[in-house]
Formats: sequence, C-alpha cells, structure tokens
Amino acid sequence: MFLVPDSNIFKWTALIKGPSETPYEGGIFQLVFTVPEHYPLQPPQVRFLTKIFHPNVHFKTGEICLDILKNAWSPAWTLQSVCRAIIALMGHPEPDSPLNCDSGNLLRSGDIRGYQSMARMYTRLAAMPKKQ
Repeated sequence: MFLVPDSNIFKWTALIKGPSETPYEGGIFQLVFTVPEHYPLQPPQVRFLTKIFHPNVHFKTGEICLDILKNAWSPAWTLQSVCRAIIALMGHPEPDSPLNCDSGNLLRSGDIRGYQSMARMYTRLAAMPKKQ
C-alpha cells in the first residue's frame, strides 16, 4: 500500500495491490481520497480511479459502497486503515448491497466462476502493470 498527498492536503492518492487468492491478484489499483474539512469527524470520500469489476464498486464512477465510509465511520479510522478495509472488501465482496448489479447478480446466483472470470479480465485490462 502506498498513500501520498497531492499538492492539496485534502486530496490523497493510494496505490493498493489486489489481494492474493482473489481475481484482483497481481493488479495495482489507484484510489483517490477527498478529505473533508472536518476530518476525522467526517469520513473521506474514496473512489477507485482504476476500473474494477466488483459488486461494491460502481463501474463507471469508482464509488465504493462500504459502511465505514458512510454510517459506520469513526474518527479512529485513518486513511491507511480505510485502504486496508477496501483491500479486505476486495477479497470478501458483499453482493447484497451492489453498486455494480452485474457483478452482484453473478455472485447472488452462485456463478462464482463467471464473477471471477470477469473480475480477472478487468484486472488484466486495467490494473496490471504494462510490460515494456
């Protein structure tokens, strides 16, 4: 995990590795954090810049559905711990609260192979380091 501020302290960029033994393994995913003025009393806004096929991530906007970024936020959370929670979510998707209905429907219908195949394909297309 690599987390750095932009020139504006309220904007941060993170690079996270896809967790091992998931369809995201081998991928490097870029996140952007927008930190509110009242942080840590309010959660940061976080979204994926790297395209990812995941039930809890909106495919077009990169918005993430994660309780700690909404109603379960605590000032004890840091930007680094938010990254760790997102990595955990990548390994344990919640198909019952999907932002990506296609991905959520595959998991809810039991088509694990279909979900993993699509997730691996998008990881290869969008998150794998390009070979020179």
